[in-house]
Amino acid sequence: MGTTRLHRIKLLLLFTLTGVCTAQNDITLSVFTVTSKSMTVQWSGHSGASSYKITATPKNSPQQPVFAQFSGNMVMGSVNSLSPNTVYTMQLEAMDNALNVLSSAETEETTAPDVPSIHQAYSKNSDSITVEFEEVSGSTSYILRAESKFGDFFFETSVPGSPGTVVGLQPYTDYILSVMSVNSGGRSQPSYPIEAKTVVIAPKLNTSSPSNDSIHVTWPPVEHAVLYTLIMIREGSSNRLVLNTTDTTVTFDNLESGISYCIKGMAWNAEGQAGDDLTVCQITRPLSPDVTHVQVTQGRSLGIAVYWMMVQGASGYFAFTSNGQNCTTDNSYCYIVPQECGQNHTVYVVAYNDAGPSSPSQPAKYITYPCPPENIWVEESTPGNCSVVWEDVPLVEYYVAFIKRDDGNEKSCNTTETTCPFFCMCGYTYLTSVFPYNQAGTSLFAHVRNYTTIPCCPQDVTVELVSTETLEVMWSPVKGAELYETTAAQPNNVLHCNDTAPVCALSDLRCNTPYSVTVTPCSELRGCNRTCTPHTHETAPCAPEILNMTQTSNSTYRVLITTPNSPNTNYTVTATGRYDKHVCKTRNDSCELTQLPCGALYEVTAVATTTVGKSLPGYSQALETGPCCPSTVNVSQVTQAMTNVTWSPSTGARSYVASLMSPRGKAKCHTLDAHCLMGCITCGTNYSVQLDAISSTGHKSQCHYRGFSSSACCPTGVKLYRRTNNSLRVYWRSSNSQAYNHTVELYGTGANYTCFAAAGSMHCDIQEGTCGDVYTVVVAPVGEYGVQVTFCLPRTYSVPCPGSNAGMVISRRRRSLK
Repeated sequence: MGTTRLHRIKLLLLFTLTGVCTAQNDITLSVFTVTSKSMTVQWSGHSGASSYKITATPKNSPQQPVFAQFSGNMVMGSVNSLSPNTVYTMQLEAMDNALNVLSSAETEETTAPDVPSIHQAYSKNSDSITVEFEEVSGSTSYILRAESKFGDFFFETSVPGSPGTVVGLQPYTDYILSVMSVNSGGRSQPSYPIEAKTVVIAPKLNTSSPSNDSIHVTWPPVEHAVLYTLIMIREGSSNRLVLNTTDTTVTFDNLESGISYCIKGMAWNAEGQAGDDLTVCQITRPLSPDVTHVQVTQGRSLGIAVYWMMVQGASGYFAFTSNGQNCTTDNSYCYIVPQECGQNHTVYVVAYNDAGPSSPSQPAKYITYPCPPENIWVEESTPGNCSVVWEDVPLVEYYVAFIKRDDGNEKSCNTTETTCPFFCMCGYTYLTSVFPYNQAGTSLFAHVRNYTTIPCCPQDVTVELVSTETLEVMWSPVKGAELYETTAAQPNNVLHCNDTAPVCALSDLRCNTPYSVTVTPCSELRGCNRTCTPHTHETAPCAPEILNMTQTSNSTYRVLITTPNSPNTNYTVTATGRYDKHVCKTRNDSCELTQLPCGALYEVTAVATTTVGKSLPGYSQALETGPCCPSTVNVSQVTQAMTNVTWSPSTGARSYVASLMSPRGKAKCHTLDAHCLMGCITCGTNYSVQLDAISSTGHKSQCHYRGFSSSACCPTGVKLYRRTNNSLRVYWRSSNSQAYNHTVELYGTGANYTCFAAAGSMHCDIQEGTCGDVYTVVVAPVGEYGVQVTFCLPRTYSVPCPGSNAGMVISRRRRSLK
């Protein structure tokens, strides 16, 4: 749609809107459209105005003002016949019917420049047309307008001057072109139009280098093109190769490898016009590089370094192996990691650039160092003779085996076999590794296998009896032992003691028994060394027990014991008292304790002794010796049939039994005291004296003393006679008169008389001094040492004066025991 048509629509809309505006007292003025020779202004209506007058006065110009008159119902109008590129003062006056000015308004505006003229229009590119035109004074820029002949395309673009180019067009299409000048006031009217056609598009060249000496070019057909021109120039050369063709594919041969070639292509239409040109550059593929060296590297991981000769035009290189590994670089070498040990492969190198890769290089063979043996073990055929053994691996020239002992000692051996012998001491751990070698070297690592020999047997084992039933076994620690198993064995029993320390106490053993003690060192890896020499040691003898104790004499006791040990065992019986100790020794089952004091309490124990040591004491038993016999015993006769026995105190005795024994009878008493009164004594009899001292526990000591003879019997039938010679005769009867002397005592009121009768005599005569007195007569035998019996009964007689032959017994009375 043209600009004029658009302006008309806008003016119609403004007129329609103005016709309904409410009249105002003030008037405003604004310029609506400006061209190089006219201005369209718009104003607000004024109430009461019957006409409007617009005066356009040139500013700073001698030109005459231009007037325009409009009716009162108009709000927009144009002023024509103006000068291009001129500043005008636009004045609007609202007048009534009498042409009086009711209100006015004023503004300034510049007219657009003059209309330019087009010299020529041509197309060099399929999407643009270049227009050359005459520039006009006062114009700050220009507007190029392109319209299709069918009105379905309209485009304007601003350009600073001539020539100007309209872009965004369709290829091989006819366009109507015009130009307008522009300043601050607006744009001029379009110039006289000119017609031009865009050229065909350039062919879209697709290039590739199928080999290192050719470039292949293809493009899709260009619409309206009847011929194509390709121009190829080698990089760094001014020589051109021009090729015209109607085909859409071309191959350039016999080119240099790795060189860039630039190819410009254009299409021609039927009118002989060349279309757009398009230049593309294509490099040919590089030559195949030559591999110079392949080296196996030993870094953190196994790899190979591949070296080659660099080729022209290569932007990078790609090396790959026959097992699918590769590396990429822009240098003359690269590393392929990781590699596997024990491999035999080939490597190729390809150079490449933007055109693609070259052909692979000639293959280069390489081998990696051999893999370490997976299975390594140690065989010990006999103690101390070991061999490292491993499985054979491929690509090996020889092996180096290392055997390192855990104390730092190390040895190695080179061999082409799969075994290596070495001396292996007991109690050590050996670290074994095997490194295979070939021309690539050896692996960076090897599997390490541990082999621990059986622990050594301790050589300084000491077995010591620390108690009767406990053996303490001590030894120095041995290499390789983590645990010691100590056993004490005898035919029917084995006692175990396991400990990590080199000492063990074997307790709860049987007494008087030889044990085979073995210290067996053990380790977790190799178990226990069962070849160690046992040590025999006997336990202490068994404790004897006291079976019985019997007294064989006053101070001797026989002790009967058990003999649980071997025949050559010594037994010691010990009696321990408060103040003393008595010992007896024997190899039999009895022994006598001698010189034990009376009245003492002993603790008696028995101990067995052998070359091994002593047994524990057997259970003790109490031995109480018999109470001591009193040192003195006195027997005194109280009456003819009663005696008083006294004795000194006795150690250990609580009660006593005193006995007087004779063939004619005995007397006995049991008392707690140190004296005893006994009756039933026969006069004139010899008695044996025995005293039993009895302890509080009933232990009895029989004490024998010098015999006791009871006093002679008192005479019987005592009579008193007066004789003619005035003497008195005392007569008696006695069963033992032949053995004893007798005394006769007469106690009278007037006189006392005594006479002695020799043994065998049974009368005694006394010369009386007075007569007729009353006498007390006592006849008593005289015992040994002249001791007179004092307990014979007195008799009282009344003796008359002469003339009477016999005295009259008045009474018989007992004498006092005092």
